[in-house]
Amino acid sequence: MSQIGAPRGRTCSRSPRSRTLRSVATLTSAVLAVTVLAGCTSGDEADEAQAAAQDNAPASRDKVADGGTLRWAVDALPTTLNSFQADADGTTSRIAGAVLPSLYTLDARGRPQRNADYLESAQVVETEPKQVVLYKLNQQAVWSDGREIGAPDFVAQWRALSGRDTAYWTARNSGYERIEKIERGKNDLEVRVTFAKPYSDWKSLFTPLYPKQVMGAPNTFNDGARTTLKATAGPFLLKAIDRKSSTVTLTRNPRWWGQPAKLDSVVLAAVPRADRADALAAGTLDLAEIDRSTAERIALALRDARAGRNGAEAALAHGPGSSITPSKALKSWALANGSDEEKAAEVQAARTKNQQAIAVYASARDTLAKYVVRKSLEPAYTQLSLNGESGPLADERVRRAVARAINRQELAESVLKPLGLPAKPPGSHLALAGQAAYADSSDALGNQDTEEARALLADAGWVPGGAVRKPADAGTKAGSEAERKAAEKANGKTADKATDTKKEDATKEDATKEDASKQGGARKEAAKAEGTTDAKKKEGSDTASDEGLYIVGDDKPGERRTVPAPAVGAESGTGVLAPAPAAARQSAALLARAEALDTGTGSGARAALPVSGTDKGVAGAYAPRGTAAPVTAPDAARALGKDGKALSLRFVLPSGPGSESLRAVGDRIVRMLDAVGIRTEVTKVTDESFFKDHVASGDYDLALYSWPASAFPATDARPIFAKPEPASDGSLLVEQNYSRVGTDRIDQLFDQAAGTLDEEEARELVRQADARIWAAAGSIPLYQRPQLVAAKADLVNAGAWGLAGPRYQDIGFKKAETSKGAERNSRTP
Repeated sequence: MSQIGAPRGRTCSRSPRSRTLRSVATLTSAVLAVTVLAGCTSGDEADEAQAAAQDNAPASRDKVADGGTLRWAVDALPTTLNSFQADADGTTSRIAGAVLPSLYTLDARGRPQRNADYLESAQVVETEPKQVVLYKLNQQAVWSDGREIGAPDFVAQWRALSGRDTAYWTARNSGYERIEKIERGKNDLEVRVTFAKPYSDWKSLFTPLYPKQVMGAPNTFNDGARTTLKATAGPFLLKAIDRKSSTVTLTRNPRWWGQPAKLDSVVLAAVPRADRADALAAGTLDLAEIDRSTAERIALALRDARAGRNGAEAALAHGPGSSITPSKALKSWALANGSDEEKAAEVQAARTKNQQAIAVYASARDTLAKYVVRKSLEPAYTQLSLNGESGPLADERVRRAVARAINRQELAESVLKPLGLPAKPPGSHLALAGQAAYADSSDALGNQDTEEARALLADAGWVPGGAVRKPADAGTKAGSEAERKAAEKANGKTADKATDTKKEDATKEDATKEDASKQGGARKEAAKAEGTTDAKKKEGSDTASDEGLYIVGDDKPGERRTVPAPAVGAESGTGVLAPAPAAARQSAALLARAEALDTGTGSGARAALPVSGTDKGVAGAYAPRGTAAPVTAPDAARALGKDGKALSLRFVLPSGPGSESLRAVGDRIVRMLDAVGIRTEVTKVTDESFFKDHVASGDYDLALYSWPASAFPATDARPIFAKPEPASDGSLLVEQNYSRVGTDRIDQLFDQAAGTLDEEEARELVRQADARIWAAAGSIPLYQRPQLVAAKADLVNAGAWGLAGPRYQDIGFKKAETSKGAERNSRTP
């Protein structure tokens, strides 16, 4: 997984666990799942969850013309051509997909499939004493210099990425560190890979595969492959990178042994998203990902064309000339031809300017009518990240309250429904609907419920009037033992405080039998309330609310916030209120659901709770016409607070032109949180600083950004949810866990999933990890991102691919028949 623009340096990757996030995620619109049922289930559930349909104008190769050039928009020129370096980006991946071997590609359901262009077969041939994978290569597969693809290339890539040689500046070594040796098989076309320890995601390795000329030495890896590739082996070749024209040109590979590319060339043009509407209007692109406003312009142009209106008529109907009424036109003519020469000159200039604007609009409309918008759901989901480093969100009850205050269905519908796309919120952090590991585990946290959110806040000590109330018991901090004992006493039971130890036993069930017996009553009551008895079987197991939960920096005050927040770790003290009965019941039920989802010992299912409370709005927020007027925020006597400090969260959002939709979602979230008494301080920052200076550095409470999907979640998602660890220099190694919330049990489940060769067991362990991630409430998936692509109407096998990747050799322009039946066989821009 990878957030586009996310720094991969010392947000701190640990070796050998350093990993590249799944490549691609968006900064400006903040780029990545859909749903089904809850829990730990069989693969049938993933089969029932339908992936979003592709919209890429599929056509058989015999219907595609030979020749032509495709002009394809990218965000920027690549800073490197080496996909395994820290600054690799989406353009790097696009080039690699066209010119380098991919041993496995993703199908329409996001599942890996063997690429027959490179592999005749690949399978695990031994499991004892060690796992051995035997690759049988396509005997025709050669590099562009004529050399056969073989074991030397596999060996060079393994040595470069294994993490053993620090001279290689690599951003990831996922899986490669598990390899013990690579050797030639019975012949040059066989490669035997022996693993030191089992690895379930072995299909993720050697894609892309680089030639030994790149991987064989640190200098060629670090520097040589940044601007050129000495050899390639795909349907296209890398011809040139032109920094002056901001283009990358790929041409058909004459040595390609598979089905030949239909296009003569592909030109990747660096066009910022904000400039793409103008580029399309000028007709300088054939294919480009676009935002909603550009899609609406194209749709309007198509409606005009179908209505028989040309560009000039459209300009008068709804363009620059639409405001000119007959009376205004007559008055303007009279003034332009009047006796007042100065006024006449002024009006004539205005008329000329308006006519030019009409001409530009008309031309753009005529050009835009030649495009179509292809749409699907992007293989990425947008999430609300809750920073658990310090402040109120260091308390898991507050994080859960935030999650329970949010109506995810409403947010998904606000983004996707206007586009005519499926608007079901994500049910998993680790897979998308249609993928093998997908299961809806969101019940481990629960649905939107205003009353339960308020009860959780009260349980955490955030009560009306608390912002002006003096601490009643100095020396007791938020979420402390005194608070817990008061809560337990109010519910007629006692419990030992769960101790956060530095070193948990990864092989035990996260809680002792003594803990289990003391917590059993509450859990059984919760299981009964949930309509399940199986949850009773595994009392005392690790949950996000108890042992194993690691909150980074809970000795740090939240100094950066403008609105004072509790100094977590400071002995501020408070008179703690006993938890409301609803909060106690909800907490027990939550523990039981997470336990059932993790172990499979109970249904863990719960019907969606009705939304209680209304969206009351918030002062200063913008809302669509017809939305209820915002209400005034409660005064200090009624505002939620604790120890004289108001409950306020700093919500950081990007301010760029491509982030309008994200900011609209943020406004809705602000209103939802206000409905339960949580105030927010919205801070809008530049796109350039949003991720680097705020999300990655931890300078936020709430933030919206996205993660792309992966077919290998046990490998790729682990660094995103790994429990942060202290470094020798006193810093924290958070990898890509920017919420800074994690547990030993989640790490353990990822390790177990990566280490089993039973595919169904691996998927089940991933689902259990996901249930734990939901319960920890460090990130809340909101919606799968829309994928909107503008394409020339006659471009086929290209557009919104959904979970799949492009098959570059099949992209082209549809053959067009003349009146005599002759077919066009080429196209140039």
